[in-house]
Amino acid sequence: MDISGKIITVLPEQGGTSKMGNEWKKQEYVLETHDQYPKKVCFQIFGADKIQQAGIQPGEEVRVYFDIDSREYQGRWYTNISAWKVERPEASGINGGIPDAQEAASSGFAAPAPPDFPSPNPADDLPF
Repeated sequence: MDISGKIITVLPEQGGTSKMGNEWKKQEYVLETHDQYPKKVCFQIFGADKIQQAGIQPGEEVRVYFDIDSREYQGRWYTNISAWKVERPEASGINGGIPDAQEAASSGFAAPAPPDFPSPNPADDLPF
């Protein structure tokens, strides 16, 4: 699954030590979508290396790929949205964000063919 939007909050990094003695870190972020009715989604990134690799800053536009997992604890259910990939949209460059021919070929994107209009027939030249 994925979702796109603007990062509105970067929450403090959390960490600790597992029962096995291994250190762990996670950080949570709040993303606001650009829908007609914007939604706020809190997701987390687990692992110090992944947090550093993502390098998410407030105000950034991102696309987040995530997994949803729910678990029960003492009769209550808790849901985590865990990001596994974060992308930043490419800045509109010379071609205004339209992929060039090489990018289109490698991504499988093909521009639609222009419409095939029949040649004008002078005998059927109606104004409506």
